[in-house]
Amino acid sequence: MTMTVSVSSLRIARDLRAAESALDEALLKSNILFGTLLAARQQTEEAGPFTGHDLLQRLIKSQQTLLTAGSDLARVHGGLSSIGREMGAAVHDCPENEPMGSDSNEGYRAAA
Repeated sequence: MTMTVSVSSLRIARDLRAAESALDEALLKSNILFGTLLAARQQTEEAGPFTGHDLLQRLIKSQQTLLTAGSDLARVHGGLSSIGREMGAAVHDCPENEPMGSDSNEGYRAAA
């Protein structure tokens, strides 16, 4: 089954926004977990000052991996925008240094 350029561009934009949002959500949840772990260590008498230190380091490493994934996804976003312009698809005019963010179709335009 074939798909029109406009349908495929809308689907790609929807899924790209979902992927960007999921990365942000994972990073946020990871940061919340980090704070919870530190608070538990401080507020639990049985825990020493270095309890779980190795796990905190691993959690920080996972956060760095999420940030790297976000950078790669931003490059994918830019590449997809370029392809959309070449194909005459609707292309989102992303504000400088900001993610797509919105679920609305505001800011979309037909590529010239």
